[in-house]
Amino acid sequence: MSPNSLTATIHPTTASVGAAVWNALVPGTAGVPDNPFLDFAFFRALEESGCATGRTGWQPQHIVVSDGTSPVGLLPLFLKTHSMGEYVFDHGWAQALERAGGHYYPKLQGSVPFTPVTAPKLLVPSDSLEIKAALLQTAQELAQQRKASSIHLTFLPEADAQLTEAADWLSRVDTQFHWHNQGFHSFEQFLESLSSRKRKTIRRERRDALADGLTIKWLQGGDIKEHHWDAFFDFYEDTGARKWGRPYLNRQFFSLLGQYMADRVVLVFAYEADQPIAGAINFLGRDRIYGRNWGATRDVPFLHFEVCYYQAIDYAIAHKLAVVEAGAQGEHKLARGYTPVTTHSAHWIAHPGLREAVADYLEAERPAVEREQEALEGFTPYRRGERQER
Repeated sequence: MSPNSLTATIHPTTASVGAAVWNALVPGTAGVPDNPFLDFAFFRALEESGCATGRTGWQPQHIVVSDGTSPVGLLPLFLKTHSMGEYVFDHGWAQALERAGGHYYPKLQGSVPFTPVTAPKLLVPSDSLEIKAALLQTAQELAQQRKASSIHLTFLPEADAQLTEAADWLSRVDTQFHWHNQGFHSFEQFLESLSSRKRKTIRRERRDALADGLTIKWLQGGDIKEHHWDAFFDFYEDTGARKWGRPYLNRQFFSLLGQYMADRVVLVFAYEADQPIAGAINFLGRDRIYGRNWGATRDVPFLHFEVCYYQAIDYAIAHKLAVVEAGAQGEHKLARGYTPVTTHSAHWIAHPGLREAVADYLEAERPAVEREQEALEGFTPYRRGERQER
């Protein structure tokens, strides 16, 4: 390590870092992380359930930097043997290196497993550039020791992306869709900011989604029981099996969520009489709500939009939250009031030839993403002058 006053420890489990140390290094208030996906409890649940372990290709290699007296920096990191569950696709890079006779795996991945959420990865309470640089240097040394082809820090805040770019890492951008609360007092007030045609469409979709007498219920904290997790897991498995072959999360993970951080979870269920037929899971941050997985046992037109998007907006307005982050992809979110935002990732690649090829690719990809975002802006439903800030 350099400077000599800093030392680094590599932790093969989240538990070995410890909750007190971990959460003290994560941005938050009184030991409660602002972002629920950075909470020790979330990583603990992933590990204890067996979802993110060496057996599933997510071997923790978390870096903790200390100044001789106490920990001063954390980089959540995994040694990976595949590229699944990341949402920033590098399969083409892997195939190119393999065709050239190299080995892309293992690689090091700095991300929240199975969760396309922007969150800081260089966790330094003092915001010291020296300590952040030490985390990056340690990651590179670790990659060489583990014979990893590359390091990928995905869904970074823009400030971290600028720091890694200054350290000669490759930068990549992509697009998500978020809803921004402009101080709305009700869903109807939000609708008034939209064009007349879009306003009518959303009202019709909400009406049609519940036309068969379905009802919606929010569940949080102690209201969430094991039978609710049973129902949600059925929804989750159905969607996961159809979209990516097999779900990444197992049933135990959700029980552990309920045990460790149920107060940061909001389940939105659609009921037919007393039977839940659809549901979505959301996580609460300091100023925002994060929509994640959803599923249904019955196909009802527009119910997906109601349970996942409109109910999240309702919740954000009711609880004065600033943003709804609705996960990866989904241009259909535009018509529902969600607008394009830029996401960032950083990539360190050891092989000179692959690095050069990826750099050329990213140089061409970035303006294409920017052009796409400009085009998407034209499909937002807001009246002229009512465009939300990113």
